[in-house]
Amino acid sequence: MTRAPATEPPPGGASAEVAPLPPSAPPQLPLWPLSMMFGLVPLWWLLGAFYLGWPLLGALLLALLLTRGRVPLPPAVGIWLLFLAIVVVSATQLSSPASLLTFALRLAFYLTALVVGVYVYAAARERASLVAVLTPLCAFWFGLVALGWLGVLVPRLAMTTPMEVLLPGGVASTPFIQDMVHLTTAEYSARSLNPIFRPAAPFAYTNNYGSAYAMTLPCVVAFAMLRRQGVLRWALLASLPLSLAPAFLTLNRAMFLSLGAGLAVLGVRASLRGNVRVAASIVGVVVIGGLATFFIPITELINKRVDSSDTNTDRLSLYTEVIRRVQESPWLGYGAPVNVDTVSAAAPIGTQGQLWMVLFSHGVPALICFLAWFVAAAVICARATSAAGQWLAVVPVVCLVQIPFYGMANQNLAVAFFAVAFAMALAERERLTRLAGSPPTVAPTAPVPA
Repeated sequence: MTRAPATEPPPGGASAEVAPLPPSAPPQLPLWPLSMMFGLVPLWWLLGAFYLGWPLLGALLLALLLTRGRVPLPPAVGIWLLFLAIVVVSATQLSSPASLLTFALRLAFYLTALVVGVYVYAAARERASLVAVLTPLCAFWFGLVALGWLGVLVPRLAMTTPMEVLLPGGVASTPFIQDMVHLTTAEYSARSLNPIFRPAAPFAYTNNYGSAYAMTLPCVVAFAMLRRQGVLRWALLASLPLSLAPAFLTLNRAMFLSLGAGLAVLGVRASLRGNVRVAASIVGVVVIGGLATFFIPITELINKRVDSSDTNTDRLSLYTEVIRRVQESPWLGYGAPVNVDTVSAAAPIGTQGQLWMVLFSHGVPALICFLAWFVAAAVICARATSAAGQWLAVVPVVCLVQIPFYGMANQNLAVAFFAVAFAMALAERERLTRLAGSPPTVAPTAPVPA
């Protein structure tokens, strides 16, 4: 806005115009919606709204972004927008109107992840202190650990939730929806010869728990490095060893594999850059994990599970069938996973891994875009030089390792976008600081266009 010119000349007879005022900075994006979304996970789980309510919370973030306006977009966002466009077009391949509900829910998770990433990126860029922006993800971690222990202590707990009661009977009884709205603390495989309860809450499946754990752990360490003191920092550090029992008892092999790959990449970068602090933190995490194996025979438990189940055979049969059938519809896939009786697994074709879901449901171009976004995110985040930035930079690496094994059309995709967007904002601030030659003392008054 500018001030209107004077209608009368000032005293002395000389005419003049008042200089225009600079554009006013838009108000800061509030952090309470992120805290409500990620920090109240135990509440959403108890209500049965953790899955179906998640896109609604994303819609709240979108409304705030649209109301605020002048919002910068994270780097490489165009790749994800192209992926979303292909997913929408692939709906033309759905075999029946009944599959439209699950298609819409998966699309909502893809959209929600993008909204979370844009919101976090914009909120981080406009604040002098980045720590507050990362706090909601730390609250998510506390909920993950607490509910994981609930799965360890009371693995047989199951309850009917308010959301389950409110849904129409035909919808609530659908197996896919039933898993989301019916409260359980652990996953139990009746097909196994030696069945055990594996912690899963707040998720419907234990693999989702392991996936979220591997994504969030680097964020917790990064927060501890950004904030050198305070009760929250020490509470997070104390929670790290406590988190190992529920995480280990999920028996998720891909969780260990993805975390190991992330730590390996982090270690190589730390050695090349001579960052002693990062190297010491890696050693600390590895030592804590190693000590836990003295109390939890994780290798023995995983071997027993593999020997007493057909999980590897089932997955291989599903993957083979995806490769065979996608050749008949390579561009747009089939819109959604489908149930068939031509494989040994009970799960539908196009599940048991996000790579296979995207490939089967939306085609080869969609898969290329999906993978390209995570690769671009890994490259961009790797530019961070601080210890916290380097830890956050392994999150897309962890995701890339998980994609062939774990599904991400759920809340975990929003967790990944949260961490990646924060890492991008941090890397950008570090770059600007290096160019300026001194650390910034105040927050920017207006977002810089991406």
